Amino acid sequence: MKSIILAALTSLAAGSAALASVQPIPGSITYNNANVKLEKAPAGSTFFHTFPSGDGHDVREIYKVNADKSVTLVRRTISNRS
Repeated sequence: MKSIILAALTSLAAGSAALASVQPIPGSITYNNANVKLEKAPAGSTFFHTFPSGDGHDVREIYKVNADKSVTLVRRTISNRS
């Protein structure tokens, strides 16, 4: 019984992580499956990308540099101002 509950919780956690990933939107560096590679950035470092959303808000995204120099979108915030 404990193994069934543990297996259920493990699969639930794995599914939640996949759903929680941030998806690119128009204006994102990786939008439309863009293959972005950074030449000089160290793996594991992060950087910001800020752009207007088109409706008076500013979008700020945080990207992480992967070991192969590709980037992954890890977080997005949208300003309240309009």
